[in-house]
Amino acid sequence: MEKLIEKLMYSSRWIMAPIYLGLSLVLLALGIKFFQEILHVFPHILEMKESDLVLVTLSLIDIALVGGLIVMVMFSGYENFVSRLDVDDDADKLGWLGKLDAGSLKNKVAASIVAISSIHLLKVFMNAQQINNDKIMWYLLLHITFVVSAFALGYLDKITRKKKRVGGAHCGAAGSLSLRAAPLPRPALRRQMLPVPPEQTWRTPQP
Repeated sequence: MEKLIEKLMYSSRWIMAPIYLGLSLVLLALGIKFFQEILHVFPHILEMKESDLVLVTLSLIDIALVGGLIVMVMFSGYENFVSRLDVDDDADKLGWLGKLDAGSLKNKVAASIVAISSIHLLKVFMNAQQINNDKIMWYLLLHITFVVSAFALGYLDKITRKKKRVGGAHCGAAGSLSLRAAPLPRPALRRQMLPVPPEQTWRTPQP
């Protein structure tokens, strides 16, 4: 009964697979919105002000950052919580694929959220004349909260990795002590040198 429950619990991770697959539909929706925004801009690009063009560009950058965040969560989450992706080395394999654990994924997501929040805050400052000061203050406080949270996550992850390295070093030192060779026996006493007999002179018999 216990083994059956454990197998069911372990197999339940596949429920996350369609969720990660559903993120690809969100990515498709972002792509459609991206090109829709571009199609709206091009007919009026000669009539637009520079500030309006900058705001549109920031919006497009914001969509691109959110799309990258979705791709990172989709692939890394699937590899960490569902199953490893069987991608050939000859194919166009992503450089970070298979190298992000759960802690690194949290740090990457936090950094992406800070970047997205920075783009939103820059859009607010570009359009500050039409926004109340109270809203600007709340936007700024939210951005500071995201920055502090990302810094705290990175600091905690650094401490955790440092403790793991120290623990691994202690284990390695203990293993080396256990595998240390036994002490050699005490050397035998030096043998006393026997006196060398004097050289004998051979005389040739005289006739």
